[in-house]
Amino acid sequence: MLYQLLFHAVLRRTDPERIHRLSFAALRGVSAVPGAAGAMRAVLGPREPELRTTALGREFGGPLGLAAGFDKNAEGAAGLAALGFSHVEIGTVTARPQPGNPKPRLFRLPPDRAIVNRMGFNNDGSAAVAERLREQRARHRRRLIIGANIGKTKVVPESEAVQDYVTSARRFADVADYIAVNVSSPNTPGLRDLQAVQHLRPLLAAVRRTLDEAGRPELPLLVKIAPDLADTDVDAVADLALELGLHGIIATNTTVSRAGLATGPEQVEAAGAGGLSGAPLKRRSLEVLKRLRARVGDRLLLIAVGGVETPQDAWERIRAGATLVQGYTGLVYGGPLWPRRIHKGLARLVREAGYATIAEAVGTDTDAAVPKGA
Repeated sequence: MLYQLLFHAVLRRTDPERIHRLSFAALRGVSAVPGAAGAMRAVLGPREPELRTTALGREFGGPLGLAAGFDKNAEGAAGLAALGFSHVEIGTVTARPQPGNPKPRLFRLPPDRAIVNRMGFNNDGSAAVAERLREQRARHRRRLIIGANIGKTKVVPESEAVQDYVTSARRFADVADYIAVNVSSPNTPGLRDLQAVQHLRPLLAAVRRTLDEAGRPELPLLVKIAPDLADTDVDAVADLALELGLHGIIATNTTVSRAGLATGPEQVEAAGAGGLSGAPLKRRSLEVLKRLRARVGDRLLLIAVGGVETPQDAWERIRAGATLVQGYTGLVYGGPLWPRRIHKGLARLVREAGYATIAEAVGTDTDAAVPKGA
């Protein structure tokens, strides 16, 4: 309640990127105090036995993680984990450092509980970010589950995209718990073209080969797709993931659609181009998830992201086939206690449904197993 008052009175009237920078700096400062991160984790982290699950070769205290985009440079994964996230996905990181798109580039749409961003993969480059992540791992004895989300450097032409991804994959091979290949952001020109199977096959195969050659054949590799893909393209990516032996698919990234928004058209137009995240993405992200589950069953791990606001939203995705769930915009609108509320509510839903663990509930919504039109 206090956060909601603060949000409506102050935060919504302040530049979103500035607020993000200041709040993230405050979290890093608090978590840097000896013992603080552990104490926060003990209070806010998932501790209900019903929520424990195994995925990607790791033990997760709960299903909710932080999606890529919040910690682009691996500056505060320990602090974010202390808020109660079971895992943190850093990035998106590119092979070369880049400043991203001109400011302003981050906008809130409060009536829709949504965000528009056109950040443009602003980051310090994979060499610097991988080293920073390595230092964080050395400082924190507690095992953090951290995925590295990698993308294409903007100035790199499509013909050199594979090598660009390979460079980043090699740098993260010994420090990440999994690699997510991002070919679905709308904010790098031409990036989404890489989702076409004829481009995606050599890219994913090269990244997998690179991880194997780096001595990490067991390192999970996933691909993150857009909600704006046609159903037939979703099927094609699913088939390719199975063909190449990927570990999973993250569904979904932000959308370029602006359909059905409650925010006034002038404010939407003022926000301009970019990826829309938050509540308006809920329906389509769930549709894509259901389609993927119908296509791959339990042969691939599915991570659901997009429009997750409440424990019921997360539960719906788990029953539709997701083993893990991620959020970003939910944290912005829900505040620092949001991860705890999600996990606490999920544990209650698991118990009410009669399951001993949340893993037993994955994919149990048989009515949703084959989506309309599949």
